[in-house]
Amino acid sequence: MIIKTYSYPRAALIGNPSDGYFGKTIAFLFRNFKAEVILYESPELVIEPQERDRSTFLSVENLAKDVRFYGYYGGIRLLKATIKKFFDHCQDCNITIANKNFTIRYSTNIPNRLGLAGSSAIITASMKALMRFYQIEIPKPHLANLVLSVEKDELGIQAGLQDRVAQAYETPVYMNFAKTVMEKQGYGNYQPIDPALFPPLYIAYRTDLSEGSEVVHNSLRERYELGDEKIHKAIESFAKLTVKAKKALEKGVNEQLGDLLNANFDLRASIMDISKANREMVDIARSVGASAKFTGSGGAIIGTYLDEEMYTELVQKLNKKNIEVFKPEIISYKTHKI
Repeated sequence: MIIKTYSYPRAALIGNPSDGYFGKTIAFLFRNFKAEVILYESPELVIEPQERDRSTFLSVENLAKDVRFYGYYGGIRLLKATIKKFFDHCQDCNITIANKNFTIRYSTNIPNRLGLAGSSAIITASMKALMRFYQIEIPKPHLANLVLSVEKDELGIQAGLQDRVAQAYETPVYMNFAKTVMEKQGYGNYQPIDPALFPPLYIAYRTDLSEGSEVVHNSLRERYELGDEKIHKAIESFAKLTVKAKKALEKGVNEQLGDLLNANFDLRASIMDISKANREMVDIARSVGASAKFTGSGGAIIGTYLDEEMYTELVQKLNKKNIEVFKPEIISYKTHKI
């Protein structure tokens, strides 16, 4: 039997980067791109390398371009860490798994290293395949924690929970990571949101910019743990913006939501350095009247727009700067099939 599983990119609508700091966020998945994992039984355990795992290059220049686009690490480390963490989870929970091996491979067309949770999509899809192969059920809140632990504990990547929660629940989610809640139950309070409440949204990403989220998160984590008052106040403000955004969605106040998205970016810019290329995306979007903030750690933005005329102007101006624009097809319980 061949098992195929999928996971999709995540867009953080608002609240990021507070999810790793006991904050609040809203995020959703969109089906415009996907990560796919194929797994089937085999005599030995085999992890098949893909394009981003290659170690043979046409030239030094070709290698340099590959590193700039994919970074120094490919997807094999994600699969290895996922399999190891899955095994650890089963042992810790006294779950006996069948004595059988498999071959596993992945593919993805999620734009790389642009704050769209492409790595956690590969991990989530891999974890789903392992669960199906060994017939193991892991509740969604624990699955999100497990996927996060693959990146943080096994690979040393600083990240927050929101990507993994959205990918575990596969529907828009309002997430409350309050410290008291996290300490009591080990995960946050997660409330699904009807995607019908969302106004027209766009996502744009640079084709000439790539930076891993760990570059951003490592600096922020250090300042947070050192007790930087400005950072702690900002985290509280991100959470407040999220609560207001949830209310705006429920009331259908789209203009207010756009203002809150802009405020989220402006707050982020007040505590973190924003590169010229990232700032340019936001400035262009705002110049036509659209709102704009990062979907994650940088490289891609999300925002609201008023009508098709504004969207067309937005696309034209961003495309001139080699910035791709699309309307996200939001995934929900009602539309998603594994």
